[in-house]
Amino acid sequence: MLRAGIIGLGKMGLSHHSIVNAHPEIALKAVCDTSGYILDVLAKYTGVGTYTDYKRMLAEESLDCLFVATPSKYHTEVVEAALERGLHVFCEKPFGLDPQTGYRLADLAERKRLVNQVGYHYRFVAAFNEARRLLDRKLIGDLHHVRAEAYGPVVLRPKGSTWRSQKSEGGGCLFDYACHAIDLLNYLAGRPRAVSGSVLNSVFSSDVDDEIYSTFHFSDRFQGQLATNWSDETHRKMSVRLSFWGTNGRINVDRQEIQAYLRSLPEPFEDYKQGWNVRYTTGLTQPVWFYVRGEEYSAQIDHFVQCIQEGKQALSNFRTASDVTLVASMMLQDASKPRTLVQPEAGHQDAAALEQTEPARAAARKRKFFGRLLSAGET
Repeated sequence: MLRAGIIGLGKMGLSHHSIVNAHPEIALKAVCDTSGYILDVLAKYTGVGTYTDYKRMLAEESLDCLFVATPSKYHTEVVEAALERGLHVFCEKPFGLDPQTGYRLADLAERKRLVNQVGYHYRFVAAFNEARRLLDRKLIGDLHHVRAEAYGPVVLRPKGSTWRSQKSEGGGCLFDYACHAIDLLNYLAGRPRAVSGSVLNSVFSSDVDDEIYSTFHFSDRFQGQLATNWSDETHRKMSVRLSFWGTNGRINVDRQEIQAYLRSLPEPFEDYKQGWNVRYTTGLTQPVWFYVRGEEYSAQIDHFVQCIQEGKQALSNFRTASDVTLVASMMLQDASKPRTLVQPEAGHQDAAALEQTEPARAAARKRKFFGRLLSAGET
């Protein structure tokens, strides 16, 4: 039985608490948060150890593993303290805001042979893993384009300040939404070698981005596009969708289903056929012992436990998560670069230039007209 602790009891921390508390191979021993109300309730009804100082919790409790669900900017600080005490660590995404710090902690965990995992739960959605299987077999040929989209109704009006709305706290669409799509691209297509045309735009937020757009370059013949927007009320909840174009077909995939179009099928492959094929997540997903929010949330924690028991590397680990932070950092740098201006052809002006100069021209015509009248009166 693994003795576990949880640091951070916000939305994701409480979700993890419910799953961890129901897992047959985990005994939840201690929790830490700044909310006295939540700690009082848990102490009264669960008997778990409660703390407001994570360092004290780590010093006083005998733990085997730790779940970290604090605001993003505290992730690496807490993770490093846990690793130094020899604990296996599951950390919520994003792993950190600086890729080099992330890679350093990945090195530390690997040297200590500690299981390390980050909560990029879409890697545990059956439809995306089926897409990976088909892509690995090159069923749609060589890839030449991919489009990744993530939309949802998180910020629909200007509102009060939380850590998610503050750039200094690691908030914003880039690290909260786009990182999921970036991780799936890394998982299914490989990490891009370059980005360009990145745009980070605020719709309702004052300090962070609400929508992100960028072009990814995987090779000379393979590019992709990323589009994310957490101010889109046409979606009831977060929706992530990827589309792949290859020389032999196309794949569309989201949490609900995978659609695969095969131009040809040189050799039989299971029950796939030439033309369109559809597989639904209900037929692909393995059952879990406890359901909250989606099977993938329980599946990722069960994977963490199995990796500890069997000494395996986690599917989504500190190194792969730092790759996501690296790509996000590349996008931030790219978005700050000067843009290439579209210059009008010689002898022509664009509509905006005409609109700007027309009032000045009208005023000049009036001055000339009245000047002539004055000159005529003088003679």
